Amino acid sequence: MKAVILAAGEGNRMYPLTCARPKVMLRIANKPLIEHLLIASRLAGISDFVFVVGYKDYVVRDYFMDGRKWGVRIEYRLQRHPRGTADALGKVNDLMGDCFLVMNGDVLASHKDLFKLADGTGSALTGIDVDDLQGMGAVEVSDGKVIRIHEKTESPPTNLANAGFYRLTSTIFDAIAKTPLSLRGEYELTDSLQLLINQGEQIGIQKLESWISVTYPWDLIDANKIFIPQEDTNHGIIEKNVTIEGPYTIGKGTIIRSGSYIVGPVIIGSNCDIGPNCFIRPATAIEDNCHIGSSVEIKNSIIMRGTKVPHHNYVGDSVIGENCNLGAGTKIANLRFDNKNVPGTKRRKLGALIGDNVLTGINSCIDAGTTIGDNTTIGPGAIARGNIAPDSRIF
Repeated sequence: MKAVILAAGEGNRMYPLTCARPKVMLRIANKPLIEHLLIASRLAGISDFVFVVGYKDYVVRDYFMDGRKWGVRIEYRLQRHPRGTADALGKVNDLMGDCFLVMNGDVLASHKDLFKLADGTGSALTGIDVDDLQGMGAVEVSDGKVIRIHEKTESPPTNLANAGFYRLTSTIFDAIAKTPLSLRGEYELTDSLQLLINQGEQIGIQKLESWISVTYPWDLIDANKIFIPQEDTNHGIIEKNVTIEGPYTIGKGTIIRSGSYIVGPVIIGSNCDIGPNCFIRPATAIEDNCHIGSSVEIKNSIIMRGTKVPHHNYVGDSVIGENCNLGAGTKIANLRFDNKNVPGTKRRKLGALIGDNVLTGINSCIDAGTTIGDNTTIGPGAIARGNIAPDSRIF
């Protein structure tokens, strides 16, 4: 059975992290989202994939190529303009057989759930019970069959959310050809499915045991915590007088210098220079070629490739892009002084969301919930807060 992974979207709600890469290439536990999905699918017995790509498609193509590295076969189709999920799926009409899987590239499920989906017959979609359906589609079911799909309605009749994984047959392509533009100006796959239901086709429902949707930047932090490996793996060098508690992964060529204190689960990539005398706390992912230096504390954060946090810094509950450099004494706040949730989120603790190639001067301060666009400079002693556009200069 083939699987189609829809990976064309930019991910506007993930700004500023998607300025240089599509949403599906954002990383948790040092792997892109779509790679976690690919691995789970392979474990479920699926070896043939079609990636529908669009925004910065070369990032996906250059990373995965033909899929040989993962023991799978990958083909690509291009959706040049963001015209919706039905339009994206329509690009692969000639590549699909009678039955196939369709997955949104920004949602994750277990290989057990994917195996069960692939092992079935006929059309089906997946659901997950949630407490809050805001921004999600609701699935109405009767006698084990889907009777209506409510797309982001204000008053959903059920708490069963559409989980974004489908087993479909070739009949979907006729429905796609008849699908009108939605109110959002897109051709949506859920509308195509509703057309099939209205024509009398039976569509089953499979409830997932586990499911992660990555919609906002802070969702990366939560997903990262789940996907960091829970066993000890060391391919680097650990000097004397290093303390490590809990599971850890250390990549090839990385050195953990004396006096460093690490509490897992933590994953550190290849060719990193860690310490001396730093404190890395749980649920932290540090990618390749990073430097975490003396008197630095990092917790529950993602540090992307090539970034340097070298002297007397604090980073908490944050995502920091590639090739950034935090000047000595730069601090990122992760808790508001009034102890309220960070505006626009339901999170009490959230640090900074920082794009690529951001530089900060000595003793600069970044307020809780701040977003900083690519190529921005925060001057010495400056205070950064709010939403800062790319290429800005804050002094």
